[in-house]
Amino acid sequence: MRTTVADVMTREVVTIEPSTPFKEVVRRLREARVSALPVLDEDGRLVGIVSEADLILKEDPEVEDAAHLFVRRHRRLDRQKAAGLYARELMTTPVVTIGPGASVAEAARLMHRKQVKRLPVVDEDGRLVGIIARSDLLTVFLRDDAEIEREIREDVIRRTLWIDPATVSVRVRDGVVRLEGQLERRSLIPVLERLVAAVEGVVGVEQRRRSEVADTVPTPEIPLPWTAVGPR
Repeated sequence: MRTTVADVMTREVVTIEPSTPFKEVVRRLREARVSALPVLDEDGRLVGIVSEADLILKEDPEVEDAAHLFVRRHRRLDRQKAAGLYARELMTTPVVTIGPGASVAEAARLMHRKQVKRLPVVDEDGRLVGIIARSDLLTVFLRDDAEIEREIREDVIRRTLWIDPATVSVRVRDGVVRLEGQLERRSLIPVLERLVAAVEGVVGVEQRRRSEVADTVPTPEIPLPWTAVGPR
């Protein structure tokens, strides 16, 4: 199972235009109970985003002085935003965005890397189709335990590792996976752990597996799905 951004994003997004006045931006933020508003041009394309952090600069009396003391770009931008009257002067641009087909894991990595709390979702033409917040990413952890167990048994153990599911006991409770049984090779243990941990909805993996033999002992080759077996 692969949850995409489109599966969890908010589709009805309150937006503003570049010409939206400062006070109207504040009013829409409060009415929508959000902390940021995407700015769209007349064609519906995303051109920027205005957050509470951008607006609060008007309340900081030191912004103007600090901008004169330092020539760093971000300080100059702060000064411009503090003096801004319309969304086009207040907004942050370019905006970190993501596509609707990206996975939830990709969205999480992008948010962490860019240190942002939300990502506008845009189509191939740059038009806004939704927005995804950190809280949306947590929905994967509401996945049913039985569904997680089925995916581990069928997709991870049987189809990916080609292990007989009857040899491994899988139990899932509140997203925590407990695996018991014997594996043919010790080297499969960390592989199995990584694959299980990557299953959506898994909170943790308990280490209760053991291997039948060490990898140093010659064992018959087992063809894996990604291994081409042919004449030698």
